Amino acid sequence: MPSYTLHAPAGSFRAFSALVAAEYNGVDVKVADFDAKAVAAMSPTGKAPVLVLPSGQTLFSSHAIARYIAGIRRDVGLTGASLADAGAVDAWMDFCSSELDLPACVWFYPAAGYMPFNKDAHAKAKTDLAQGLTTLNDYLLTKTYLVGDSITLADIVIASTLLYPMKLVCDKAFLKPFANVVRWFQTCVNQPEFAAVVGKVEMCKKETMAAGQAAPAAPKKEQQKKKEKAPAAAPAAAPAKKAEHPYKIMDREHKSPFSMDTWKKTYSNAKSYEAGMEEFWKVFDKEGWSLWKQEYQFNHENKRTFMTSNAVGGFQQRSDEIRKWAFGVMDVLGTEETELKIEGVWLFRGDTHEHMVNANDDANWYNWKKLAGKTVDVTDDVKALVYKFWCHENDIDGIPIQDSKVFK
Repeated sequence: MPSYTLHAPAGSFRAFSALVAAEYNGVDVKVADFDAKAVAAMSPTGKAPVLVLPSGQTLFSSHAIARYIAGIRRDVGLTGASLADAGAVDAWMDFCSSELDLPACVWFYPAAGYMPFNKDAHAKAKTDLAQGLTTLNDYLLTKTYLVGDSITLADIVIASTLLYPMKLVCDKAFLKPFANVVRWFQTCVNQPEFAAVVGKVEMCKKETMAAGQAAPAAPKKEQQKKKEKAPAAAPAAAPAKKAEHPYKIMDREHKSPFSMDTWKKTYSNAKSYEAGMEEFWKVFDKEGWSLWKQEYQFNHENKRTFMTSNAVGGFQQRSDEIRKWAFGVMDVLGTEETELKIEGVWLFRGDTHEHMVNANDDANWYNWKKLAGKTVDVTDDVKALVYKFWCHENDIDGIPIQDSKVFK
């Protein structure tokens, strides 16, 4: 397989789009130790990133490099499924360059220690980025991705550009008007191909202050002597190596006769739901596994079926870290005219749902009730409830199922 070499500073967002595209396309891209002098000799602009092809030819400009990597395999569809889609991908990449790139950098660069803080520039950057995100938010109201029904280079480039602002400076108050953008962004960065490049993305909770930047005034009730500035946080070159997952330790030290992999195959291939569930209850090990009812805390915010369904899909994508040890079915119940509710029933390794919460922050927005496990016996009512969520296709207790997604 041909190998490519990318020259870029460690942790540079301008390298992310090419590396994520390479993950989707299965292309071998090696990242060289960055040498500014060497890069200056390779690129007409003297700037990184630079891609060295197997032939020795070099490409410069982050978007050009990403387009090249994305175009190596047309079957994956990163450049669009048609000529019109390819044009749309290019249009969104141009939008990113003209409307998002500059304000995003001017805002987060001082917080990361890359440039001095300037109050006027900071204010204008926030305003300009908000304008760009407004355009993006309006467009994404009825869409999961920017072009077509799957991720393309348009999503990869814009999500990469917004990555550090979303991690460092775009706090909840700033992002409140842009719920569609947040949903789309989290859907993108929680894909395995993104995670392989950027690691787990923690959304900004409080804007990181740059050196010389005054912290926003605190509410009067909380305005004490807490005016210590947080140190500027530079983007990490790579995610820190994780400690061994608790589930792996559990599998090693507290073995269970129940096999999640076998159950998932049984669920998918059983002749009938009844046969599948009969087998499940035969092998369920309540000493090593537990069942949980899941209910969304903010169902009043669910206004449209497709958006609620996208939220469920995003939740399951962001739970991928524990896929080997979890199984669940989540339903969108009700109607737009009455109420749309998100509910589900999950099977977890162990006797707690905390590992789901640790893997997926969104799990905090759900209520979790243990149905069965080490300290709770399985009852006929529990069996009936599990059957409804795992097997019913049309309704649950007379409430219509608008969408159902299986995590397996």
